[in-house]
Amino acid sequence: MRLDKYISGAADLSRKEAGTAVRRGRVAVGGVKISDPAAQVPDGASVTLDGTEVSYREFCYVMLNKPEGYVSSTDDPGAPTVMELLPPELVRMGLFPCGRLDRYTTGLMILTNDGGASHRALSPKSHVEKAYAFTCRDPLERVDELESGVHIAGGYLTKPCKVEKTGDREGRITLREGKYHQIKQMLEAVGNKIVTLERISFAGIPLDPALARGEWRELTAEEEILFTGAKKKEDKK
Repeated sequence: MRLDKYISGAADLSRKEAGTAVRRGRVAVGGVKISDPAAQVPDGASVTLDGTEVSYREFCYVMLNKPEGYVSSTDDPGAPTVMELLPPELVRMGLFPCGRLDRYTTGLMILTNDGGASHRALSPKSHVEKAYAFTCRDPLERVDELESGVHIAGGYLTKPCKVEKTGDREGRITLREGKYHQIKQMLEAVGNKIVTLERISFAGIPLDPALARGEWRELTAEEEILFTGAKKKEDKK
């Protein structure tokens, strides 16, 4: 790996700032100062910046409590994106949303720069569970129909899911698939309408109740294992 990329990923520096630090003699590899940003860092080598050892981190995993009104995208000229809720050092790492919540859906989002883990978490073959809390316009009825499957756009029959009634017009639904506006379409299929929708868990990771809307934190080691588990199993094959 190039030294400037290593320093950028290990410290709160842009790639340009990292290159400048190297050229100014602030970086040492194995105790030897290196001034060439393109120099390769040997595996396992000790790297220091201004005398302090730094470690490169290839992947980052972040939990975000998405507020209403934000688009699940890295860039959108017409609306604020969830990326605007993250600090610059995380944006520079190339994070992106794992999956999408529509503009008016709130709650748990995972953002990462690990494309492999994200792909596997979203793959239908992985059967990753996603749970949502919702309120609806009318009293929640016909729960059995929702659980066994209803027809939505294009004649698609939704797969079996779990629906828990938590109030007269409130419930929780757990799915293992994610069609476009699926939950809204499912409620409409039984003559009802979603009023609010919040994702409360993804891949076995619950939304941290300590996170206010718009706040974020990195995944814990245990949560990271849950999120990347499908990737690690696949990599062993």
